[in-house]
Amino acid sequence: YDLLAGWMLTAAGLPPSEGVRTIAVLDGSGAATAAPWASSAQHIVAAWPVESGYEVTDLTADQCRITPGTNMIGEPRDNIAVDLSTCRGVPVSAELIDVLRLKSALVRSIQVCAALQQILHLSIEHTSSRTQFGRALSKFQAIQHMVSDIAAETALAQAATEAALTAAITSDWTAGNLEFLVAVARSCTGHATSVVVRNAHQAHGAIGTTIEHRLHEYTRAALAWRSEYGSVRHWDHAVTRAALAAGASGLWPLITD
Repeated sequence: YDLLAGWMLTAAGLPPSEGVRTIAVLDGSGAATAAPWASSAQHIVAAWPVESGYEVTDLTADQCRITPGTNMIGEPRDNIAVDLSTCRGVPVSAELIDVLRLKSALVRSIQVCAALQQILHLSIEHTSSRTQFGRALSKFQAIQHMVSDIAAETALAQAATEAALTAAITSDWTAGNLEFLVAVARSCTGHATSVVVRNAHQAHGAIGTTIEHRLHEYTRAALAWRSEYGSVRHWDHAVTRAALAAGASGLWPLITD
């Protein structure tokens, strides 16, 4: 029961069925790119635009033409093509699709935070146990600065993500500033990833680039996930637009409320 696809089925009033499913928002021609795990799913919850908003239906995999692909870490991110003339969907509002977009973006933010936390743990463990010139790496001030920056950026990303998640849950995804909070979370996690990945690999040195070491499992994952459901640039622009729209008198309440 996929976190997003299952929710959409319930929200659209469609009955759930057995099997692994994913979700994809199609364009007007019935195409979607980089759909997560579509090649491994038995059902695909598809949404597509119509004149009155959107329609949603639960398709079986054999009703779709799926072209397999992967992201940076080998997770399936597949292209989908559907003949919309054969589909009969349930009407849903554009606002519901907007909520889906925010849910999807926030899920990736949570995943990035988890990866950053693990990178921090690996960096602390490595610099504390590895010795150079007769003392632990963690005793060198330059290394201390690197690991401190990793911890600070991870904490910032987690705080921004938790703020957005709290507002979403307590308001049932209806908070007026929710899009701004999600944009801030995605912007913070995206920029934090740059610092954390760079510093972690510098602190680990050559061993951190080997396939045998686990560091790359989390650094590459963070880089891949931060680019899905909107790039860092996309969410930076969303934060900027919200700040400009709030104006001088509304900016502080936008940040603090």
